[in-house]
Amino acid sequence: MPGSNHPYMRVAERIRRRILDGVLKEGEKLPPVRELARQEGVSVATLGRSLDQLQVEGYITTSRRGTFVANAPEVAPSGYDRITRVLRTGSVLSEGETMVVTNAELIKPPQYVAEIFDLEDGDQVVRRQWHTGKGQQRIGLFVTWYPAHFAAAVPELLSTSARAAAGLLPKIQQATGRRIQAGRDDVHGRDADAREANFLGLRVGSPILAGAHRLWDDEGVIEYGEWCLPYRLVVGYEYSFEAAPDAT
Repeated sequence: MPGSNHPYMRVAERIRRRILDGVLKEGEKLPPVRELARQEGVSVATLGRSLDQLQVEGYITTSRRGTFVANAPEVAPSGYDRITRVLRTGSVLSEGETMVVTNAELIKPPQYVAEIFDLEDGDQVVRRQWHTGKGQQRIGLFVTWYPAHFAAAVPELLSTSARAAAGLLPKIQQATGRRIQAGRDDVHGRDADAREANFLGLRVGSPILAGAHRLWDDEGVIEYGEWCLPYRLVVGYEYSFEAAPDAT
């Protein structure tokens, strides 16, 4: 997902990444506006637009005392954020996040998953289920699927160790020689079923934001994932247009 060409959006993306990666901690005060503008190499007006964007997204708060990283911001990383973070830093988790892996196994997949991976009858896949949290707050429930033969190259795929699980994608790329070339996210709102409600600490039938992603190269799908978030969290996406199509 390419970043916007607008300078204020590029600055917002740099600050957003520092927050998501934990370089800027919750509650931390940002430098004064003029100093931060100098550090980012932009005008005060441009920086102001960047901070406005981050405030709307819930990443920062402002007061007479200054600008601060929000405490327990009501935002959650998008699929794109998590994927680029793990490829960039080696961990899928943001600062302060914890992970619990509840299942890691080789199974015969449902029909729709078999079709995604273009499998034959009887073929297996790796299925991993895990959830994340921050303090007492449950942030998300995830299920990720991988081709079965990846497990021979990356044994951690069948481990429930959270330490091993946080950086699987780089290990898969290194061990298999496969490289993610493209991806797709699909997101929709719906009611939580019993399994989802239990893991997220919600009542059955509570509204949730649910999504699925797939990552692939020329050889096929490398990872397919499904996830859901509590209704109180917001996911944001940034995108740009390289060349707008002509109107017809």
